[in-house]
Amino acid sequence: MNLQNSDYASQASPLGGGGGIVRAGIVGGAGYTGGEMLRILINHPNVEIAFVHSSSNAGNHVYDVHTDLFGDTDLKFAAELAYNIDVLFLCVGHGDAKKFLEANPIPENIKIIDLSQDFRLKNDVSSHKTRTKEFIYGLPELNREAIKEAKNIANPGCFATCLQLGLLPLASKGLLNSEVHVTATTGSTGAGQSPSATTHFTWRNDNLSVYKAFEHQHLNEIGQSLKQLQAGFDEPINFIPYRGDFTRGIIASMYIDTDVTEADALKLYHQYYDAHPFTHVTSRDIDLKQIVNTNKCFIQVKKHGNKLLIISILDNLLKGASGQAVQNMNLMFGLDEKAGLKLKATGF
Repeated sequence: MNLQNSDYASQASPLGGGGGIVRAGIVGGAGYTGGEMLRILINHPNVEIAFVHSSSNAGNHVYDVHTDLFGDTDLKFAAELAYNIDVLFLCVGHGDAKKFLEANPIPENIKIIDLSQDFRLKNDVSSHKTRTKEFIYGLPELNREAIKEAKNIANPGCFATCLQLGLLPLASKGLLNSEVHVTATTGSTGAGQSPSATTHFTWRNDNLSVYKAFEHQHLNEIGQSLKQLQAGFDEPINFIPYRGDFTRGIIASMYIDTDVTEADALKLYHQYYDAHPFTHVTSRDIDLKQIVNTNKCFIQVKKHGNKLLIISILDNLLKGASGQAVQNMNLMFGLDEKAGLKLKATGF
């Protein structure tokens, strides 16, 4: 893949830090996260999509792959990339983002938002040319001010986002002083678009299974973020992930032993998320349909004896992936953080 030069290549961003139009490019536009990125950006008031790259679908209309976009756009997939953009979204598989950036040097004036796991860990000492670029971990509820100044973003994982949002307020006050027990179930879209035995409808339907118990890859970034707020945190996170028999959404239940009362915990969570528009705290029961097709995370906090129970729910493709990436873009370019993300939940 070669980036094609243009007269625009040497120009600075037309935004200049203001609230103008952001020109966006998408690499990996045929997959689930690429499709969600398209659905958001097509309707974003401050974005123009410059190109959508997919080597296997080059020349085809976007709606040939994402059939629900028929009538919304006449965009076609491109075989080549261009410099005439302000931001590049990498909606590619894990390991592929590093390979892409090694093969395609990106000018410094183009911001990068990577949705893979390639740049999330600060202690990744592997030797790559892309290490010359600094990637900020893109969880707005943790790093909002750094994101605003960032050139490149490592977008968090879906499970990682869900679990971190459930635990960050406790870490912020040094209250994670016991083992954390987590059970979480994700929809089939969390496994990506490429078919496999465990994503096939006939296997997944009316079925439930555990995978990667105690060793899920997102545990590393979760631990990294918790230590950012609670430097001495070294308790185990006992994480049991489940494959659900539904397409999208994550529900996670977490509990710890603590003397903190339910009232004080609710106050802490409300205060922590008061300035964050997509994360909402309640003591009421919550369910996945409240957040599917939105960029929201709902958190329920309840006390049971000496155990504090936290339920966290979000859409794995939106707040857990593409929606959060657009939220990061909004912050990076000085736009309304909620722009393009006022989405309707699937109520029934």
